[in-house]
Amino acid sequence: MSATSLAEMLRERGLRLTPQRQLILEAVHELGHATPEQIHHTVRERAAGVNITTVYRTLELLEDLSLVSHTHLSHGSPTYHPAGEDQHVHLVCRNCGSIDEVDPAVMLPVTEQLNKDRDFRVDVGHVSLFGECGDCRERQP
Repeated sequence: MSATSLAEMLRERGLRLTPQRQLILEAVHELGHATPEQIHHTVRERAAGVNITTVYRTLELLEDLSLVSHTHLSHGSPTYHPAGEDQHVHLVCRNCGSIDEVDPAVMLPVTEQLNKDRDFRVDVGHVSLFGECGDCRERQP
């Protein structure tokens, strides 16, 4: 998203585009999947005065604007990534912490069954599967 269209979206809500908001959105795009703390670290390399509270508030605003979305990939902070990407299921390695993405179609049998049996529609953009990646399994004796 360009700075101009972000500025317009904010202006429509009575807000303005600040350098901090622009830097935080850029960091989310640059990092792909990142916690607020990781985003804060990246932003502080460019603007030392940005505090963690600003990062959290800005991420909430950007999510309200449908520019970023979050998922929970561990017991800690949520992980943010750019919105507008195709939905995906997250594969999280418990050993090395790597995050991979797969097409949500792999969940189709489960999501269809839940919809049929429980009248429950799964938001696959928030689905995270935990396990062990192939690299970690290869390193084991």
